[in-house]
Amino acid sequence: MQNNKNRTVAENRQTGTKAPRPKDASTIVIYREQGPRTEILMGERSGKHSFMPNTYVFPGGRVDAVDARIKPARDLRPDVMERLCRGGCTPARARALAVAAVRETFEETGLLISAKYDAPRRSKLQVWNDFGDAYAGPDLSQLDYIVRAVTPPMRKKRFNTRFFVMDGNEIDGKLADSDELLKMKWVTIGEAKDLNIPLITEYVLNQVQDYLDTRPAQTTLHPVHLFKMVNGKRVFTTE
Repeated sequence: MQNNKNRTVAENRQTGTKAPRPKDASTIVIYREQGPRTEILMGERSGKHSFMPNTYVFPGGRVDAVDARIKPARDLRPDVMERLCRGGCTPARARALAVAAVRETFEETGLLISAKYDAPRRSKLQVWNDFGDAYAGPDLSQLDYIVRAVTPPMRKKRFNTRFFVMDGNEIDGKLADSDELLKMKWVTIGEAKDLNIPLITEYVLNQVQDYLDTRPAQTTLHPVHLFKMVNGKRVFTTE
């Protein structure tokens, strides 16, 4: 893994300033089977970003207020909903997190995590009008939930990010670069670790590897891995 120490220092806030409150964000690790290879989708963040520029990450981003007003075509699985709420979400916020992840994935990669509504819909947001045809809406039932990570307090920008995972072997849409993510590529987890990735991405990759190795049952008892910093020390736990 390439050294990104200088970039991390540049992203730290000034000493004596108050730590910003983490903003909700979500991302999706999409995997597929290619013969003997299990690959995941990653892209390079544009150098224009003030947060983790020029690093490889999964599709995703910050939750927008309007994400809470989008009705999914299919809801979250009950076990996924409970695990999200166990980490401090209301059901409405849990859906907003998942909708945001689907929206960001579409905006950044062109891929559609969609299902059909019973009747055609028209949205005030153009992104959802571009999301397939008038019957297409976000399919949250395809998402599993495995990791939550909170950006350390010393950073200028902080996020409370939920990491979803999904099977992308039959995902719709045409994969393409965007202004947000460049050089989109399918790589194995081993290959991903050789890219320029943040520490948290390496941690998530390890959890994804364990998920793919074990394929856990759809149960509320499955733990969600949590990364945060307490009193200046990294804490890896579950919730």
